[in-house]
This record gives sequence, C-alpha cells and structure tokens, in this order.
Amino acid sequence: MRCSPRLVEAFLDMLAAEQGAANNTLDAYARDLRDYETELGRMGKTPLNAATGDIRVYLSLLVKRGLKPSSSARKLSAIRQFHRFLAADGHRGDDPALIIDAPRRGRRLPKTLSIGEVSHLLSVSQEGLDDESRPAAERLQALRTACLLELLYATGLRVTELVSLPLRAGQTKEPLIHICGKGGRERVVPLTGAPRRVIAAYRAVLDKAHPGLAAGPWLFPADSASGHLTRQAFARDLKACAAAAGIAAARVSPHVLRHAFASHLLHNGADLRVVQELLGHADISTTQIYTHVLNERLKSMVRDLHPLSSE
Repeated sequence: MRCSPRLVEAFLDMLAAEQGAANNTLDAYARDLRDYETELGRMGKTPLNAATGDIRVYLSLLVKRGLKPSSSARKLSAIRQFHRFLAADGHRGDDPALIIDAPRRGRRLPKTLSIGEVSHLLSVSQEGLDDESRPAAERLQALRTACLLELLYATGLRVTELVSLPLRAGQTKEPLIHICGKGGRERVVPLTGAPRRVIAAYRAVLDKAHPGLAAGPWLFPADSASGHLTRQAFARDLKACAAAAGIAAARVSPHVLRHAFASHLLHNGADLRVVQELLGHADISTTQIYTHVLNERLKSMVRDLHPLSSE
C-alpha cells in the first residue's frame, strides 16, 4: 500500500519552486520518503492515514537499524515537511508529525591533545630556531610557526583572532592583550613570558629580513589580500609541525589547540566561568562541552582524597 507517487512528486516540485532546494536535497528527500512509505506499507498504512504513533514506530526502526541521530533527524525533517504539505493542500485533515520530537543528537566531545603531546609539539616547533646557518626564509617560517603555537596554546584564541592580531599586541609592555572577538565582543587575555619571548625573536628576524613587510599593522604580516597570515597557511604549517613531532595530522588543527588550552586549564583547577571569559564564549552553555574534563577531575579528587576511597 503506497501513497500516490504524484503527491511525492508534487511535494518535491514545491520544494524546488518555493524553497529553491538543490537536486541533491530533492534526491535525498525522495529516498527518505520511499523508505518511510515502505515501512508504513508493512504496517498497512500510507502517509495519508498514518498516525503519530506510526511515525514513532518508524523512528524506532531507524534506531534498530543503527542509524545515527543526525541521519534519523534528516529523515524526520523530510517526513515533517511532507505531512505539512499534505495537510496544507487538503490531502488529509491533520498533521501527525506535528508533535514528533527530533532524535536527540549527542554532543561530540571536542578533539584535544594531552598536556604531554602539546609540550612535545611546542618543543619540536622550537628546534633549530637559533641556528643562523639555516636558510633565512626557512628560519623565519619556523620562528613564525613556533610563535603562533606558543600564542595559541597560551591564550586559546580563535584562529582568526590569532592570525589577525595587530602589531601592538606584540609590543605591549602589559602582560595582557585586548581581543575583539565574535560579534564585536571584547575581552582581555593574559600573555605570559614564553610567548612574549618567541614574539620578540620572530619580530627581530622579520624586521631584519623584510623591513617593509614588518612595518605594516599586523603582528603576522603576509602577502595576502588581508595583509596578514591566512588561517589556511597557519593550519598547513601546524600540520607539518605535528608530522615532525610524530602526531597524526588529522588530530591537530588550530581549533584542537584551542580545545587543549581550555581542557588543560579546567583539568588543573580553573573555574568554568573564567575559561568562558578567556575563550570569548557569549554563553556558558558553549563552554560546558568541557564539563567532561571537570567530571574526570572530580572523580580523581574523590579517588585520591576521600578517606574511604582505598577501602
């Protein structure tokens, strides 16, 4: 038992005409609706007489098939829109999908690196920086990469914030830098001694090798449309450094080091609100992806400090 194919075609035509849906989207919706109709047919139903309970049964079958919540949510989106179309065009008097909740998507834990791995990555990035016998261009790029890594792990900046730092950020005598982040929100981030020293070393070599470039407004100037280093160039250099450190390139990105900054702070006792402020998150809920770190730390504290933990 199937719904008239003409209704599905009319629905897809509506998506194309009114919403400008791409061919790939239309093909995916067609496949999802065929699957939905097939399963309803096994229940003796069609989309024209299916009840809310029938849709829930279908969703439970998707779980049994092992579909990811994201895939089930996509199928439900097609079903919801189709039933909305059937009701709006008078093919049935109600919408059984109206009160169906989408499958909950588990929030992925952020990829990160251990403290030891980051320490090793930083050490490798700084190898041979004082070797003046290295080709000038190679040494300058190595200094820049080491500087960016130190800054990123020390501050947790977003990669766009990092590569577009103004020159004054590296010249300030204060142990702080002012960041204008997403949505124009401003924050202050501490800048410790280690990255300040690497900045000084990098800028000294840059000033000598390319005084014209160094005179620009950016801390990391480059021959690009923006005038500063691009995110893509830094990501490429970072992966090359990771490979030299024996860390799989797929595990490393600027965002992974931002996650490492936050995770390691929390692991060592930082307050979640402080980390929220340092990361520039507008909402604490965004920072709460790191609560797994807090949970592990709490377990460790109970295990190591509670008087009954050894019994």
